[in-house]
Amino acid sequence: MYNLSEILPHKAPMILIDDILDVNLDEHTLVSEFRIYPEKVFYEKGRGVNSLVGIEFMAQTIACYLYFKSGCQEPKPGLLLGARLYNNKTEYFEDGKKYQVKVHEVFTDNEIVAFDCLIYDNGNEIASATINAYQGGNIEELLKSE
Repeated sequence: MYNLSEILPHKAPMILIDDILDVNLDEHTLVSEFRIYPEKVFYEKGRGVNSLVGIEFMAQTIACYLYFKSGCQEPKPGLLLGARLYNNKTEYFEDGKKYQVKVHEVFTDNEIVAFDCLIYDNGNEIASATINAYQGGNIEELLKSE
C-alpha cells in the first residue's frame, strides 16, 4: 500500500483515492482504487458520493501517475484545465463499494498533459472522460493576484 500523502499534493481529508493498484510507465497508465464509506468527503447519507466527484478521483489518479513519471520527486500542484466528454452511467458511487480508476496519458508537451480516464465498478466501465491539465512552471506564481 502506498503512502498517498507523500504522492499527492493534497492533505487529508481531501485525499480521495485509497490505493494505487498498478503503475506502468511504459504504457503510460496508472490504476487507482477508491472505496465509498460514510467518513469519505462528499459522502451523502443514504446515497454515497455523487458521480460528478468522479472528475476529482480521475484528477488525483493523474497526479499519482505524474509523481511516478517524475521519478518520485516531491509532488507539485497542477491545474485541471478541463474535462471533456464526462460520461457517467451512475448517479452515485455507492456506499460500501470499491471502484477502480484507470488513467492513460495520451499527450504531453511537458507542461500540458491529456489523459483518457475510466472508472470501473467490478470491471464494468461506469464513467469516462478526457482530462487536460497543466503542470509546468511555477503554478503558485500564476495564481497570485496582482
